[in-house]
Amino acid sequence: MNNFDPLASAQAALFSLFTGGPLWLATHFFVEPQTTAQSGKPDHSRAPIDASKDAAPLERSRPAIAPSCGRHGLAATNGPQWLSNRFEHGGHTHRFKLYVPSVYHGQPLPMIVMLHGAHQDPDDFAAGTEMNEAAEAHGYIVAYPEQSESTNLLRCWHWFRPSDQARESGETSMIAALTREVIAAYHVDPTRVYVAGMSAGGAMAVNLAVTHPDLYAAAAVHSGVAFGVADEAFSALCAMNDGMSKVRLPARLPEGLQHRVVPLIVFHGDADEIVHPRNSDQIVAMRALLHGDCSASLEPSSTYVEKTKNGYAYTCCVFRDENRRPVGEQWLVHGLGHAWSGGNIEGTYTDPCGPHATSEMVRFFNQFALGT
Repeated sequence: MNNFDPLASAQAALFSLFTGGPLWLATHFFVEPQTTAQSGKPDHSRAPIDASKDAAPLERSRPAIAPSCGRHGLAATNGPQWLSNRFEHGGHTHRFKLYVPSVYHGQPLPMIVMLHGAHQDPDDFAAGTEMNEAAEAHGYIVAYPEQSESTNLLRCWHWFRPSDQARESGETSMIAALTREVIAAYHVDPTRVYVAGMSAGGAMAVNLAVTHPDLYAAAAVHSGVAFGVADEAFSALCAMNDGMSKVRLPARLPEGLQHRVVPLIVFHGDADEIVHPRNSDQIVAMRALLHGDCSASLEPSSTYVEKTKNGYAYTCCVFRDENRRPVGEQWLVHGLGHAWSGGNIEGTYTDPCGPHATSEMVRFFNQFALGT
C-alpha cells in the first residue's frame, strides 16, 4: 500500500470540497458523519494505562507488546492494559492499539478487530462503542488498527478501491496480517477471531469477511455497505446515497474458502442520511449470493420488534440455515441516524438512544467458532 498515493489524496481533498454542497449528505461518509456527541475531543482519562506510543514495531520474531505472563515467563499485570504500538507491513508502518483484559494470563482468548470510521481513531472509537468494557466483561482481546492521515486525509479506509477488496493486496491484506501477528503474539484462540466496523470501517469489515473467511469466524457491520458496490470514489458516493448499486463478488478465492460464508450481524439506522438503509438489505443479499441460495437465505426465520428503555424501537430479523443454526442478524433501528446504536457520547458518531450494538455483537460472536 502506498502511503503517498496521489489518487487517494486527491480523492480525499475532493470530498472535503464537496462539504456544504449538493453532495453534502453522501460525502459525510468520508468527511464527518452525523453525531450526537459533544463538541471537542473526547476525554479518555479513564482509559487503562497506555503503553509508549513510540514502542517498537511488531515483528514476527517477537510480539509487538509482550504478553503479561504465560510461556514467556513475564510478570502478570494487576488490571487491563490499553496499549499502543506499530506494525510493519508492505514496507510501511501502521499504528494500532490493543486492549488486553485483566483475565489474560497467557491463555488463549477470543479477539475482535475493530475498524473505526472516517475522522475517528482507536481511542475515540473505543470510547464511543464501549467495546473495551464489553471485552473486559467477556474476556476478549481487542485490536484497533488505525488509518493514518498520511494514507487518507480523513482517516477513511479505502473500502471502495479494487486493490483494497482483494485478499492479497491493499488494506484488507494489511489488516489480516496484523490480525495474524496479534494472534501469534498473544496466543489468541485462532478459531474465535472476529471483525467489526462502523461506516467506512464497516465496509472494510465486509471486505475482510468476504476475502478472509478462513480467518474471521463472524463479522459485525454498523452503517456499512456491501462488497463490490463501488470501485472508485464517485461510485462509492452513489452506492452510499441510494443503496442500489450492484454487488460484485470476487471472481475467485483460494480453493476451499468459497465454501464458507462468514456469519454477519448488521446494524443500521432507518434515519441514516449518510449511508442509505437499503445498504443494510444489500449486505444481507450479498451474504445470500455468497451462500449460493438467494431465495432461501433472504427469508428470516424470525422477526421481532422491540423498544429500548432509552428511546428507539428496532426490528431484528434472525436468519438460520436449513439445520436451524443461526447464520445472521439484521437490526434496523427506527429513528437512528448515522451513529453507533447505544453508544457512549464520550466518543464521536454515537447515539445512546438505541439498542446497545456492542453487547449484541459480542453475544452474536459468542455463537461462532471456525471449524464448528
